[in-house]
Amino acid sequence: MTDFPSPPPVSQDRQFVLGQHLRLSVLTSADETEGRHDVSDVTLPPGAGTPLHLHTGYEERIWVVSGSLTVWAGPDTFTLRPGDFYAIKMNTPHTIKAGDDGARTLAITSPARFAELISRTGTPAHLATTETDWDMGLFQAVTEEFGDIILGPPGATPADLQSNGQ
Repeated sequence: MTDFPSPPPVSQDRQFVLGQHLRLSVLTSADETEGRHDVSDVTLPPGAGTPLHLHTGYEERIWVVSGSLTVWAGPDTFTLRPGDFYAIKMNTPHTIKAGDDGARTLAITSPARFAELISRTGTPAHLATTETDWDMGLFQAVTEEFGDIILGPPGATPADLQSNGQ
């Protein structure tokens, strides 16, 4: 078996936190791919989730490295484990929630958006503390700029849209 070298560490200027909700390292940015895609290493603590939302300007792909992550996307619900992959098409209502041990994922968006969203709205990881919160107003403004639409709070699923007649 070939011994592959370890990848270089991610530089400090590419590491961010979004409050206590997630930690993200930008592995590949929009600038490096002419906007075609980005790749981020994302860690979610146990039980962390996203609001119900959709993306009108990009697709999202999730590959689970460790832990587990439940994805509700359109009519689908899957609990992903290490090695599992799921693609979320544009305009698909979706939400995610980390399992009891949290989750570490690779997030790929195309065209590139997610890494920029977090780098613009998050806190540089080296400045973060256990008290670091996130600026929801700024986050909302940037998500709207990217064409993201928040459909419901964390815990809401696409099925809730149908039961509310949306």
